[in-house]
Amino acid sequence: MPKLPDFTSSFLKLSVANILSNLLVPLAGLIDTAFLGHLSEIHHLGGVAIATILFNYIYWSFGFLRMGTTGLTAQAVGRAEDTHDENRDEIWLLLLRNGAIALTLGVLILLVQLPLRQLGFTLLNAAADVQASGIAFFNGRIWGAPATLLNFVLLGWFLGRGQGKPVLLLSAIANGANVLLDYWMIVQLGWAGFGAGLATALSQYAMLGVGLSLILWELQRDNLWILLKKLRSQLYDPAAFRRLFQLNRDILIRTFSLVTAFSLFTRFSATLGTEILAANTLLMQAVSLSAYFIDGIAFATETFAGRFAGAKEGQQLRALLGLGGGLSTILGVGFASMFIFFPGLFNLLTIHASVLNELRRFTLWLLPVLGIGSIAYMLDGYFLGLTAGPTLRNGSLIATGVFFLPLALFAQQQGSAALLWWSLVGLMLGRVLTLAIAIPQTLTQTLDPGA
Repeated sequence: MPKLPDFTSSFLKLSVANILSNLLVPLAGLIDTAFLGHLSEIHHLGGVAIATILFNYIYWSFGFLRMGTTGLTAQAVGRAEDTHDENRDEIWLLLLRNGAIALTLGVLILLVQLPLRQLGFTLLNAAADVQASGIAFFNGRIWGAPATLLNFVLLGWFLGRGQGKPVLLLSAIANGANVLLDYWMIVQLGWAGFGAGLATALSQYAMLGVGLSLILWELQRDNLWILLKKLRSQLYDPAAFRRLFQLNRDILIRTFSLVTAFSLFTRFSATLGTEILAANTLLMQAVSLSAYFIDGIAFATETFAGRFAGAKEGQQLRALLGLGGGLSTILGVGFASMFIFFPGLFNLLTIHASVLNELRRFTLWLLPVLGIGSIAYMLDGYFLGLTAGPTLRNGSLIATGVFFLPLALFAQQQGSAALLWWSLVGLMLGRVLTLAIAIPQTLTQTLDPGA
């Protein structure tokens, strides 16, 4: 049996903290749904569902604030350790610069909320009562935009420093506050959709408050106020902001490309019949649940990749790929096998025999999707840690445009659900191949955080 890397223990601790943090999100979502689902009128639940689609697109667009911050911070930590630089000016500058970008974008979202709402609900096009509930939810939740984007930066910064406990704490605060505020505003005050939206917004400010308190405590403990005063003159660096925007642009394109592929998979499923759409939707829920676990490994890979790159430790990067890849594959194959060998799990999600019959036909597709996809998630984390924006951008575009889209269109034309699943396997395989090709160069070259 090969010897495990010396960083295995800290890698596993960070992975577990990430997984627990990830799992709090769907748990809180289920409780939110339960509150709304027990109201006398079901249109409140439907309205929140369609409004959430709009917010997913808005906030997914700015996911680069978390991803880019993690990689750059981890690299700065690695350089600080390599040079024994105790001041770590760059680490704090990254927090301040990305925080300034997040705050600016959050305020801009508030300023354009009316056209965003008008455009979004015009495209979503729901029944009048559902749309009214969705707009009420939007009107409450939109005010959390600045806090939400700032929290992306805080989470990325703590992850970049390898601090899993603050990440878990902040997730617990946000989701716990959301549940309590939901109960108060939905059940006690009767605010329905608006209450659910406002509860989510206020929970983000609670999370932000705790995150800033942790940072202020660290500043006070280490007497770093003098450092921050010194950094004020370095904060505005056009070259540094240009590198940030280039990286963020590439991550944004990468994210939109993948979101488009998954959206098309669902859309094309709908053309194959209601039962197939329902079955594929439930199978994708299984993929999403598995991703909460696999992403814990990917996030830890991102942190350690950035740190090792900053310290120019190529051998450690090689060991990281082996450890992260092995653990991700075990999780991916393990979850796929669980759903394959225990198909009764889907009985918890639906009672319709026709849908369950379709599920039995397609459950085996989870094995290649999750088996190959787990490696894709891990490699995403690896290259995010290296802040290799062009590699991630080009890889996702090729995977979507070459490996997924032609086969998906052919599947729709032929009316074949099996071909449609092949297209999703192709997407995962394309992501792995395009990223794997770039690995050797990362192990030999001197990595520049601005590259």
